[in-house]
Amino acid sequence: MTKYTPISEDIRKRIADTIGDECIVANADEIEPYSRDASGLSYPPELVVRVHETGQIQALMKLANEYGFPVIPRGGGSGLAGGCLPVLGGVVLSLEKLNRIISIDTKNLIAEAQPGTITKILRDAVRQKKLFFPPDPAGMDQSTIGGNAATNAGGPSCVKYGTTKDYVLGLEAVLPSGKMIETGTRTRKGVVGYDMTQLLIGSEGTLGIITRLILKLIPLPAAIGGLTAIFSQLPTAMNAVTEILNRGHLPSAMEFMDGKCLSLVKESLPFHVPGDNAALLIIEVDGDPDEIKREINRLETILKEIGAAHVLPAFDEEDLKAIWSVRRQVSLKIHENCALYIPEDVAVPLEKIPILVAELPKFEAEYSLKIYTFGHSGDGNIHLNITAQNRNNIKRVESGVRDILARVIQMGGTISGEHGIGQAKKQYLPMELSAENIRLQTEIKKVFDPNMILNPGKIFP
Repeated sequence: MTKYTPISEDIRKRIADTIGDECIVANADEIEPYSRDASGLSYPPELVVRVHETGQIQALMKLANEYGFPVIPRGGGSGLAGGCLPVLGGVVLSLEKLNRIISIDTKNLIAEAQPGTITKILRDAVRQKKLFFPPDPAGMDQSTIGGNAATNAGGPSCVKYGTTKDYVLGLEAVLPSGKMIETGTRTRKGVVGYDMTQLLIGSEGTLGIITRLILKLIPLPAAIGGLTAIFSQLPTAMNAVTEILNRGHLPSAMEFMDGKCLSLVKESLPFHVPGDNAALLIIEVDGDPDEIKREINRLETILKEIGAAHVLPAFDEEDLKAIWSVRRQVSLKIHENCALYIPEDVAVPLEKIPILVAELPKFEAEYSLKIYTFGHSGDGNIHLNITAQNRNNIKRVESGVRDILARVIQMGGTISGEHGIGQAKKQYLPMELSAENIRLQTEIKKVFDPNMILNPGKIFP
């Protein structure tokens, strides 16, 4: 493993003199939040810098190569895999001040934004222009568009609109050497050379530091509506999802919560929850207002046919907001109720969703777990919130996690649908990827970063 140089007072002073003393975060209370993200992991940084221009990033990377210290880029800190944490020490590079929406081009349906732009702010800004940026991660009021690109974040709308990678036409990035690279195009098509844009997207800040993004926009749907349905059992709700898709319907979002999640938020729900094994299904549709009403009626018929105990239509966006707000409370409630919390975001083929959720009680019993299950049922992305009431059982819990992930892979699934690998999941990488695949990826990392200074210790075991 590479041996890194600690941040001495001389190095700290050199950094301050080079990029500006105002960039150095000196207050201990301000520094502490940069030691953690939403994964629950914590690694104290040696130094935190908040830059406000690209040239400062280039200068910092040149110093990192000169002295041999790590640099860890960070967006909003809302990630669930520890990808922005200084696991091997070094400098945490906050991009939060690079937060400007550079332009919104309504003629060509393109936006340009700096990486620290909050996702919700971007979505709201383009919405005012009657345009739409679909990616909608659950923490979009905290996550940044640069962080979303670095992890290829998704969200409920993936079933219809895809993930962040489908909306990044091009980008600008600082390489580990300090040099700049511009990738991609401002057009919908472009096949000149290797697709460097897509290589950087999802690389979790290990190949380059994104400093500007060219984003594809689409017309804003005229209206949004949907339904909320309650089922007595989770596998029945999952069967309803596959049945809806198999019958040719394509909602803009399909989200579910199991009975354990519902028990945490039942006071906020507008209807009775029928038993501990119940499941909630949220379905959203968008498009022409008249067609939305007809589609809601068609979907209501299917849901009742499959066995929904209760269906609540929502014929406009306002009616849906209350249910979505309840869904977004769930993760916080789980944190509050459990001593040990491990978030996994597996994805399986659609037909395997009911099989996987039906098998979860077996893993709970064998490993003394409690698994809260919710996620994006339309694309098979299931969030398994694996918990235990005693942190002393961590080894047993980790064994349970490994066995669940092994079962997911056996079903033809993946160990991460949208959170990435980061620090939290790198030990599981060889379960899914072959040794040759991992070798090729680590060689790519070395080409970009021969001194291994950019976000080291992530992804690869």
